[in-house]
Amino acid sequence: MNNTFAAFTSVHDVPDIASLLEEALRIKQTPLAWSEMGRHKTLALVFFNSSLRTRLSSQKAAWNLGMNTMVVNVGTESWKLEMHDGAVMDSDTVEHIKEGAAVIGSYSDIIGVRAFASLTDKAADTSEHTLRQFQKYAAKPLMSLESALRHPLQSLSDLLTIEEVRRREGMTRRPKVVLSWAPHPKALPQAVPNSFAEWMLRADVDFVITHPEGYELDETFTQGASVITNQDEALCDADFVYAKNWSAFQGENYGKVLSNNPSWKITAEKMRLTREGKFMHCLPTRRNVEVADEVLDSPSSLVIQQAQNRVVAAQSVLKRMVAAMS
Repeated sequence: MNNTFAAFTSVHDVPDIASLLEEALRIKQTPLAWSEMGRHKTLALVFFNSSLRTRLSSQKAAWNLGMNTMVVNVGTESWKLEMHDGAVMDSDTVEHIKEGAAVIGSYSDIIGVRAFASLTDKAADTSEHTLRQFQKYAAKPLMSLESALRHPLQSLSDLLTIEEVRRREGMTRRPKVVLSWAPHPKALPQAVPNSFAEWMLRADVDFVITHPEGYELDETFTQGASVITNQDEALCDADFVYAKNWSAFQGENYGKVLSNNPSWKITAEKMRLTREGKFMHCLPTRRNVEVADEVLDSPSSLVIQQAQNRVVAAQSVLKRMVAAMS
């Protein structure tokens, strides 16, 4: 099987997840073993939205492969881009994506793009318009740094973290993994839960999603998962608990906060329902809103390990993308 790929926007770009996980584990042991592989290659990182882990981990991963990096913060350190074909640019956009993406592509070998959902235009969000415009006009391999619908680098990091814990603790059974909605003071996109669901449904786990009524995710991502609206029932005997907020997806409620029930916060009492379960979150998290300090600061918390694995995930993906060029 050809284990290279020319793009990384979802789990569907990965022909063999098990092989990618094994490669990631090898990379984590000796991250500088391929430090000449990306020599004279350049990764351009294009950010439409804020970032900490994605920004730093992608640069670190590229440097581990010997690649150069360039970072573009659209609209603040570069011109604001017009994304629509046929636009009359007489407002606040200064440069069109046709020229902007083409220029970035001419300066780089791989492009990473981070562009969140607007949560106001469902049709545009679900079409992945920004990501597709870069694919169309940059004409270079594309790596998603989080899009309107998915965050595949985060999901690969999450799966790697689960696999490391399984091996470390000698877990031979299929672990029960629960994705739980958690309260948050503002509306957040569905990208992380969508992507996590997509990857878990391809992994060797028993996967459960729990959320209040009205927070159903797109079935494109959740088909095959057990969905339970009773959080306590869902958490029973869980091995891993992944907390994440998301806004409503369905119908006219798209992008809205329907409720902020504090009883959905992950607490030590909630974790006692699990099978000595491990706590996961993509970060950043609102302490004592999504998850209590007592859980986040406990030995069961994997959030820093997940964040550390972001470098490994990005390096694993970039290594295969660079290999595809040779």
